[in-house]
Amino acid sequence: MAARWPYGHQVTETANARKIAFATFVRRALDEARATRAWSGTEVSRRTGVSRQTINRWVRGDWASDPEAERVVAFCEGLGLAPATAFAALGWDRRSSPHRVGTPPPMDPDVEALLRRLVDPDVSDAEKFHIRETVRYLAYRPTLPVVAPTQRKQVG
Repeated sequence: MAARWPYGHQVTETANARKIAFATFVRRALDEARATRAWSGTEVSRRTGVSRQTINRWVRGDWASDPEAERVVAFCEGLGLAPATAFAALGWDRRSSPHRVGTPPPMDPDVEALLRRLVDPDVSDAEKFHIRETVRYLAYRPTLPVVAPTQRKQVG
């Protein structure tokens, strides 16, 4: 029995087909990260917390037992992908999946507006590029230390 998934591959019950489907998912996710974010394999590994060796094994379909759900989730979340898509490629039943996805927190209205601009066909590619670059800068810059009011220098 085969099911149709968004990435265009067929998922069957055989272990080999599952490996191929998951490898295809990972390969496409890496290609997307390289194309849209200019991330190297090392950068993907750093941002997802999944080692390059593990990612390379996934791409090759070189695993004897299923990947750990936590690593799959970390990989997906680090790339901004829905873990359910990876779970589907692995043939995991969402109802019995080891990872429970809770209700996401409400999104800031300004972030929603940026997301709408990124998918709006009337917005130029140049503007979309600048939006993405600004968001990346803000998302990954070092966190500034919080200074308590009592530690601030008093002007006297």
